[in-house]
Amino acid sequence: MHLSEQFLLRRDITFLNHGSFGACPRPVFETYQQWQRTLEMQPVEFLGRQLNGLLAEARARLAAFIGAAPDDVVFVPNVTYAMNIVARSLDLRPGDEVLGSNHEYGAVERTWRYVCDQRGAVYIPQPVALPVDDHGAIVEQIWSGVTERTKVITLSHITSPTALIMPIATICQRARDAGIITVIDGAHALGQIDLDMQAIGADFYGGNCHKWLCAPKGAGFLYARPERQALLQPLVVSWGWQPRQPMRSSFLAYPEGASFRDYYEWMGTDDPSAFLSVPAAIDFQNANDWSTVRRACHALLADASRRIAGLTGYAPFTPDDEAWWMQMRALPLPPCDPKEVQARLWNEFRIEVPCFDWESAPLIRISIQAYNTPADIDRLLEGLRTVLHL
Repeated sequence: MHLSEQFLLRRDITFLNHGSFGACPRPVFETYQQWQRTLEMQPVEFLGRQLNGLLAEARARLAAFIGAAPDDVVFVPNVTYAMNIVARSLDLRPGDEVLGSNHEYGAVERTWRYVCDQRGAVYIPQPVALPVDDHGAIVEQIWSGVTERTKVITLSHITSPTALIMPIATICQRARDAGIITVIDGAHALGQIDLDMQAIGADFYGGNCHKWLCAPKGAGFLYARPERQALLQPLVVSWGWQPRQPMRSSFLAYPEGASFRDYYEWMGTDDPSAFLSVPAAIDFQNANDWSTVRRACHALLADASRRIAGLTGYAPFTPDDEAWWMQMRALPLPPCDPKEVQARLWNEFRIEVPCFDWESAPLIRISIQAYNTPADIDRLLEGLRTVLHL
């Protein structure tokens, strides 16, 4: 049985946009629904007496999967939420600089710009030029933006518009040596590449579980190095703040002493089913030999890249090997209106794939997941040939 049969995606579409919102496999989604049913059978029992232990188990599974200690990880709805926690917590002052790149995700860049505007700090989107075939050159391009005022370096592990795997560990080590805080947007990393928080060395790292790990929507995480956790403040003040104070609720109980985890584990009544389903997503990928799946997806996308380059005459921005991209790749298009290209691919061919301008250049960003087949690439080539008049 092909893995496409394990996903709930419509059979009449060609889905090449896993990178935006993911897609949840059937057995993982069934686990998610079962948690929702369990919650509704006895909400007070579930939320008031069972949830802390259940979250601890799920968090421990996720932490082991990303090479972190369980108490250094908290569940959050998504990476944008995680980045807001960190950006709003850090003590940025007038004249401080936050260094990003011109490859950052729009919502995260807006978060930093907003906070910097409020504090009198400055957000700098440092240019990283494409094409590129040397990770050392990326490090130097980033580092050329560092000044004596740089307080934070915030980068994507895998960039959203350009699908580039950044040399994050090298940059984090260099930043630590310089006393600069590192905040990493790992929205596209978990499930697409192996993660080890200790090896990466970031001070703060936010990730999505609902994208490439294929967990339900609304499951993400924030990792914080132990020595940096005291810098964080709750984004929403609830029972986890000052837990030594007497509880007004008869059914919520927290351990003595506030912690990083306490701030974010309970933020008022919510549905934790997506968080609790993360172990099922990990189990699904383990059961299906996901390292082999990822390699097969990479090979299919490499073939698609060559065929598209042959069609358009525009070479890819990066080498073909897995050090640069894994299951998602952005490719240049000839001069066109990319929004029109995207709309026509959907309306005329039922192909879901994002096309957009980046740095005034039209791009198509293709995601390949376990449910994709060579026939999907054939259909994409047919659509591009028609829409671009090639």
